[in-house]
Amino acid sequence: MNVTYPEVGATREGPLPPGYHHVHRRVRVGQGHEAFAAAAAALARWQPQRGAGLRLRSDEDRVTLGGRFSTGIGVGALRLWVPCLIVWIVDEPERYGFGFGTLPGHVETGEESFLLSVGPGGEVWFEIKAFSRPAKWWVRLGNPVAKLVQSRVTDRYAKAMQKAPL
Repeated sequence: MNVTYPEVGATREGPLPPGYHHVHRRVRVGQGHEAFAAAAAALARWQPQRGAGLRLRSDEDRVTLGGRFSTGIGVGALRLWVPCLIVWIVDEPERYGFGFGTLPGHVETGEESFLLSVGPGGEVWFEIKAFSRPAKWWVRLGNPVAKLVQSRVTDRYAKAMQKAPL
């Protein structure tokens, strides 16, 4: 594994490591085990990324442990591609999700995760956690803008899962 940070798995087990910008969102996406199964299938097929309007490059049609992928944000020749690696997957009867880490060439360094869970009342929750910091000088220079972009994309991930056909 050649991710660009040492705290692999911190979005799964927590706490998120110090020295990074932290992101955490949790939204309700449905009710019951059928909704959970449908949401897990959507998550496994990159629904948050595609629904957020990001381009996706992957050799796999679904998330796999050790799978490499890139997401692209922007337009045409101005599209920025960032490489990532799936570093953990949880696949349990009432929890499904994965975490991915940044690879060399990414503009940030850190990890992000998407986790679905069924609550005690049967409600289905989608949780996003991330820790990151700039990996490029020009991202450090524009860090307030980078944080704003990250926050907006995180909101779009959550909305994409809420709109997924369940």
